Amino acid sequence: MFIGRVAPILALLAAGSPAAAQQLQNSSQLKTIEQCNGAERTPPKVRIAGCTALIDSGDAKPSALAVAYNNRGNAYMTTAEYDRAISDFDRAIGITPDYVKPVNNRGVAYLKMGAYDRAIEAFGEAIRLNPGYANAFANRAITHLKLKQYDRALQDFDEAIRLDPNLRLARSGRCWARAVVGDLQAGLGDCDIALQLGAADAATHDSRALIHLKMGQFAAAIDDYDSALRLKPNLASALYGRGLAKLGQGDKAGDRDVSAARLIEAKVGDEFAGYGVR
Repeated sequence: MFIGRVAPILALLAAGSPAAAQQLQNSSQLKTIEQCNGAERTPPKVRIAGCTALIDSGDAKPSALAVAYNNRGNAYMTTAEYDRAISDFDRAIGITPDYVKPVNNRGVAYLKMGAYDRAIEAFGEAIRLNPGYANAFANRAITHLKLKQYDRALQDFDEAIRLDPNLRLARSGRCWARAVVGDLQAGLGDCDIALQLGAADAATHDSRALIHLKMGQFAAAIDDYDSALRLKPNLASALYGRGLAKLGQGDKAGDRDVSAARLIEAKVGDEFAGYGVR
């Protein structure tokens, strides 16, 4: 999922006033702004404190205030405080209705909460505001995947990739959707591109492994499942798929992987049956 990045506030606060910019840089408020603008490496509590101080200061222009609410919402997302995040995204949107990042981010929060219909609505609004927003298309596609609406997911992934061919998560997501619907060779190409672009997540390897499994390429499937499990040791789908691949090679050790997967996720076998793999 793509969360709109934090936005710089300093320029918004001092825009059009060199004297104000100089005064701001000489004040303790600069540290507060830096904290609120903090990237992912900045601890979320620090980001929240910085944004809160800026919001409460009364010194921010409306445009800067909207950015501060959006940035604080992103920080709340990091700590899984989704209700607070949505409240902040709502405030940012209320101040600047055409500010697309908090609209997209609100959709991500709903997605993480499992409120898929509301997530789709939010991503649709982000797309209406900016039809070229590839991230919003990719996020809506991921939501459709959660609802097993694979045709709709593929349509949105197609558009996201048309807008940004190097969008890794969109490539990885389309690989998974194509694996499930049986468009195996095209899906394999998407996963290969995602990995070439630097994707280093278990999901991409898990998706490519499913394609290899469906194609009867058991050794390649095991290699990808091994990679997925190195990144996420308790990924039930990777354990189960690796077990099936081992059994496909005649290796009875696959039964241990299948059993371990079922201990983690009891219905994992039903999921694979839905993918056409037993």
